[in-house]
Amino acid sequence: MSSARLSQLLSFYQDAPNDPFILFALAKEYEGLGQLDTALQHYLELKEKQADYVGLYYHLGKLYEVLLQQKTAWDTYTEGMKVARSIGDQHALSELAGARLNLGDEEDFEA
Repeated sequence: MSSARLSQLLSFYQDAPNDPFILFALAKEYEGLGQLDTALQHYLELKEKQADYVGLYYHLGKLYEVLLQQKTAWDTYTEGMKVARSIGDQHALSELAGARLNLGDEEDFEA
């Protein structure tokens, strides 16, 4: 499956492979097309290139939930909460905390 939007995003990506918005948009587009492994790769590339892109953590966590990787989702939300605190983004912090709470509590994810 392909889309005109995906083709356009891939063209933008070739021109600016480090642009966090383009990486995020690619991940979301692949996710919408059901290409979850490719979406995950782009989310992880974004995390590697710009770990303070706070919007990434909610969507990456949700993808991990879809992939039935609850512990990894929990850890992703927790990491995102740290990023949100460090940049003072209370809205993102609240969303990430809510997503994490929906998974359970700390005792559910202790090693």
